[in-house]
Amino acid sequence: MSTVTNPLTPPAGGVAVSGRRRRVMPGFGLSLGYTVAWLSLIVLIPLAGVFVYSSKLGWSGLWAIWSEPRVLAALKISFGTALAAAAFNAVMGTLVAWVLVRYRFPGRRLFDAMIDLPFALPTAVAGIALTALYGGNGWIGRWLEAAGIKVAYTPLGITVALVFIGLPFVVRVVQPVLAETEGELEEAAATLGAGRWHTVWKVVLPAVWPAVLAGFALAFARGVGEYGSVIFIAGNIPMVSEIAPLLITIKLEEFDYAGATAIALAMLLLSFALLLVINTLQSRLAGRRGGK
Repeated sequence: MSTVTNPLTPPAGGVAVSGRRRRVMPGFGLSLGYTVAWLSLIVLIPLAGVFVYSSKLGWSGLWAIWSEPRVLAALKISFGTALAAAAFNAVMGTLVAWVLVRYRFPGRRLFDAMIDLPFALPTAVAGIALTALYGGNGWIGRWLEAAGIKVAYTPLGITVALVFIGLPFVVRVVQPVLAETEGELEEAAATLGAGRWHTVWKVVLPAVWPAVLAGFALAFARGVGEYGSVIFIAGNIPMVSEIAPLLITIKLEEFDYAGATAIALAMLLLSFALLLVINTLQSRLAGRRGGK
């Protein structure tokens, strides 16, 4: 005679198991509700306002604004310089984080604290200081211009400003990952005969790639929308060194709210697409490392 087991009957010496799986952390529904409400108030509703206002223009109106040569040039300068600065910071920020984590030297704590200065320094002050340094009469700019390299009032100057404000993002993201990576792995690779560059490519970089990409994404996102530290050194020359945020401000001052909203929508869509690609790549790299 077969015995029918009731799934709701607790086994001998066991704990009752119900049909519904119990969560370890209670309050998921309430927490999710607060999260969605707060995210909507801070992020989703303002962004939805951009889409709603832009929809009044229609596709023909949006395309007419997006295809203006001045708008295209401003978007190209903003996104091009932001990508260039973020790529440079991804390399140099990782190197700075490596030095701060792996080496001990006099003044290390001072240099570590100085990394956060762009966070605390007003962006307008940073822009004025960079312009004074890299201008034609600046301490650095005079020597560069003598060598035929003009920094201030060019896209190169914008890139320099974005490197300045974006470096801390990469360093502060990569630094804790390097600190958690065991140095014994590098020593073991060297013991087995691996060269320095082979150790970097096969041991160090696979561990920090997701963090480097995260820092790259943060630096890029900050650079695309940067305004204060850029307008002084950019020169704001239309079709040459005019950034998209400044063009939006100009449109607003001219009471061209439709044009300003259309440019903002273009920046929003382009930024979201690029960040989505970066985050997808970061997740895949983290998944591959976790699978190993």
